[in-house]
Amino acid sequence: MLYLASQSPRRRQLLEQIGVDFRVVDVDIPEQRALAESPREYVSRVAREKALAGLAAIREPRAFVLGADTEVVLDDEVFGKPADAADAAGMLRRLSARVHEVISIVWLVGRDGEWTDTSVSRVRMPELDDAAIAAYIATGEAFGKAGAYAIQGHGATLIEHLDGSHSGVMGLPVFETVRLLRAHGLMGA
Repeated sequence: MLYLASQSPRRRQLLEQIGVDFRVVDVDIPEQRALAESPREYVSRVAREKALAGLAAIREPRAFVLGADTEVVLDDEVFGKPADAADAAGMLRRLSARVHEVISIVWLVGRDGEWTDTSVSRVRMPELDDAAIAAYIATGEAFGKAGAYAIQGHGATLIEHLDGSHSGVMGLPVFETVRLLRAHGLMGA
């Protein structure tokens, strides 16, 4: 049986969309970047810790747990979820007219091993003025999202160019996830 160690509705939606049978396991992992930890190492560690915490909470001997984390990175700085509207506006101002990376890493863990895959996307936003930023924040979408935007909603209007995985920017890179699940017999061909 496959479990998803995430409360993210987007991750659940993406797994459902590709026809994966799974259950959700609730985990609470602190998301704090360690000193000298690269953005990629940080995202990988958090995703792995989610999966391992999920596995520890499940009694099924043949269970597999999927953990994922996605972060927006600009100039080696990880943009987490904004604390409030001012924080969201600050993030969007910094992303304006720039190319940033979205790192999305998936870990699949079971009693007999751990496997991972990574998606790195490059996203360019156009120049955003204060009115555009305020209008977007007013939609409510900026909250609870890394980098203060959601590519699957109104945030799509903030994306000038995407080089990479749309689903990876949403929070679960579907291609990489399917590759992991198929390799371990958790999804048909």
